[in-house]
Amino acid sequence: MREHVESVELRGALSRLRRTTGLPVVFGGLLRDGRALRIDELNGAVTPALRGLAISTGSGLGGKCLALSRPCAVTDYPSARHITHEYDGPVSAEGLRSVIAVPVVVRRKMRGVMYGALRDALPIGERVFDAAVAAARDLEQALVVRDETRQLPAPPPSEPSWEEVRQAYGDLRALAPRVADPELRERLLEVCGLLGSASGASVSPVAGAHVPGVTLTPRETDVLAAVALGATNAAAAARLGLRPETVKGYLRSAMRKLGAHTRLEAVVAARRAGALP
Repeated sequence: MREHVESVELRGALSRLRRTTGLPVVFGGLLRDGRALRIDELNGAVTPALRGLAISTGSGLGGKCLALSRPCAVTDYPSARHITHEYDGPVSAEGLRSVIAVPVVVRRKMRGVMYGALRDALPIGERVFDAAVAAARDLEQALVVRDETRQLPAPPPSEPSWEEVRQAYGDLRALAPRVADPELRERLLEVCGLLGSASGASVSPVAGAHVPGVTLTPRETDVLAAVALGATNAAAAARLGLRPETVKGYLRSAMRKLGAHTRLEAVVAARRAGALP
C-alpha cells in the first residue's frame, strides 16, 4: 500500500513537470527500504529501455545526483565528461541527449530522483531547471505528509487494520460524489459515517464533518480525507474528479476553519476533533 501511494505521487509530480516545462520525456524512481533506486515511472518514453533500470550511487547522471544530493544536468549525455557512462545503452535507445536529474530529499534523507530530458543536445534553460526543482519539492512535501500521517496516534493494537480503515474512508469519500443513483450515493456516505464513528468521530454521513464550532462542507471533508492519505492537490483532484485549483480552494477553506497553517496541521486538527477517522 505504501509503495502504491508513493508511486502515484511520483507519477503525478512527473506529469506536472512534463506539462509545465514541455519536456518530451520525464521519468524517475524512489528509494524504498534501503534498496537501490529503480526507474519505475516514465512519461513520454517511446521505448521500455529505461524502465526498471537500477541506478547506483555515483554512476551516470542520476547516480551523480544521488551522491551529491543536488540537481545535475548534461547538454549531451553520450559525450558528457563529468559523468560515468554505464547507462549509455538505455539512454541512447530512448534517444535522449540533454538530461536533468533532480534529487528528492525528505528530512535530509535521499528518497529518489526525478529526470527530465530532450532528444536534442540543447542547454537546459533556467525556467526548466526551476520547474524541475519545484516539482521535486512538491513531491517531497507530499512524502512528508504521508510519513507524518502514518505516524499519527492510532487506536490500540487490538485494531491492527486502522490504516486500512482510513484508506477505505478516503476511497469511499472520493467515490460517493460520482455515483449517479442518489440512494446508493447516500448509502455510501452512511458507510463513511460508520467508518468515521469507529474512532469516536462525529462525522456526518451525508453532509460534511461537524467539528465543535466548525462545519466542514462535504467537499472540504473529501479533500481532507484525500490529503490524510498523503495525496498532493493534483492527486486529490484526480481522485475526486476536480481541478487542482478547486482542491486548493477547498483545502484552504478547511485549513482556515480548523485554524491550521499547514496540510499536516489540518489533518491532525480534523482527526483530533473527530472530523476524520
